[in-house]
Amino acid sequence: MNTAMKRSGLALAVAGLCLTAATASASSHREAPFITEVPKVDGTDFYMFRSYESGRGNFVTLIANYLPLQDAYGGPNYFDLDEDAIYEIHIDNSGNAREDITFQFALQDVLNDLQLDIGGEMVSVPLTNIGDASDNANVQMRQEYTVTVIRGDRRTGTRQTATNASTGTESFAKPLDNIGGKSFADYESYANQHIFDIAIPGCGTEGRVFVGQRKEAFAVNLGEIFDLVNTNPLGARDGEGAGDLADKNVTSFALEVPTSCLTGSAQTASGDPVIGAWTTASLRQARVLNPMPTANDKGATVEGGAYTQVSRLGMPLVNEVVIGLKDKDRFNASEPKDDGQFATYVTNPTLPALLEILFAGTAVAPATPRNDLVTAFLTGVPDVNGPEGVTASEMLRLNPNIPATMAGAQNDLGVLGGDNAGFPNGRRPVDDTVDIALRVVMGALTADAPNKDAPLTDGVQLDPAELREAFPYLATPIAGSPNSI
Repeated sequence: MNTAMKRSGLALAVAGLCLTAATASASSHREAPFITEVPKVDGTDFYMFRSYESGRGNFVTLIANYLPLQDAYGGPNYFDLDEDAIYEIHIDNSGNAREDITFQFALQDVLNDLQLDIGGEMVSVPLTNIGDASDNANVQMRQEYTVTVIRGDRRTGTRQTATNASTGTESFAKPLDNIGGKSFADYESYANQHIFDIAIPGCGTEGRVFVGQRKEAFAVNLGEIFDLVNTNPLGARDGEGAGDLADKNVTSFALEVPTSCLTGSAQTASGDPVIGAWTTASLRQARVLNPMPTANDKGATVEGGAYTQVSRLGMPLVNEVVIGLKDKDRFNASEPKDDGQFATYVTNPTLPALLEILFAGTAVAPATPRNDLVTAFLTGVPDVNGPEGVTASEMLRLNPNIPATMAGAQNDLGVLGGDNAGFPNGRRPVDDTVDIALRVVMGALTADAPNKDAPLTDGVQLDPAELREAFPYLATPIAGSPNSI
């Protein structure tokens, strides 16, 4: 289709996204009251993009990040995921706001009680490992996971288990977190051994999967942003330093899937396929605290009942700065098919008004109701990434027919920077969604806006060199110990 049409349509989508990003810190870090109590299931960022690794142009990469603000030195337990939870990536390829494919990840703890002979008594050690941590014999607790592919409804649809394409087994190993240089002689090589080819049921071509700790890729200063945007919006793009997340890690579920296995009936008017996606996490409804935990089992709690969704993430920053405080937990428990209940937050948003107060003379809130944003934000843009007949709903949408931009040529302003393979046509790790949205909300796409050409920024910019140019794209996590020996 015409490239100019795609660019103008994507620019409209960026305008809609100003609702979700203009003053936020990161996509979903501690955004709702309840999720702060269960950080292991707190979804933080969701990326979906046409793979730009050389030779992988026919694949789409999905990355769902959880468990925010990890300090690398957080031993001895570090940042294992919750084996009583399920972590899911949902695909809507028919445009009806309901999942057609779900990739469900479930964790299992693998325990090995390591003991030392102390004066003739065998005594359990308090550390995660007692030697080279790349050897499982030296590791006290590690995790494995399974990937279930569900077609149809996430709870009642047809379920099949994906397998390791090399071994045929249904279980995949998750690497330990990056404890430090004395436990791992070469953590990057160790982690790379946990990138597996995966046989996806119903898909004739193998994909790849990795679940493990990565370096946080979202660049922002949390403190300044939530102190009523206490930054210089006209300063240098890197004028606020490295950002509060520069020394943090996160845990990623990364899945690379052949594009043909994800597309369905959803198409633009010109026939381009559109993939909609979002990620969730769910916990059991019941949790009973054990007043006398016992050894060698879960001990502290007993979980039971049906799974209940407690985290949701599609477009970045929605629950953080669009949904009202009283409805944040409700949004986390909701599904895209029911997004009509939150329509007022889009048609009559509070964020532009708040920005007008904070930056008097720079930001002017547009008139309401913002019906234009309903189209751009909840349905996608026709002929770009909006399917014909789509049900209005919040999710990340990707037109995989738009060619990928190779790593060295990517513009972190996405469409505003002339890079149509970037946000909001999906989202890549390099995309600076905060700067994009700040410029749009201040009038970058409005001909008569007084500050149309202002280079607005939150002052923090990711160095693209920190990212990998190959799957799983996010960088090796920061080590818990700075010492190399």
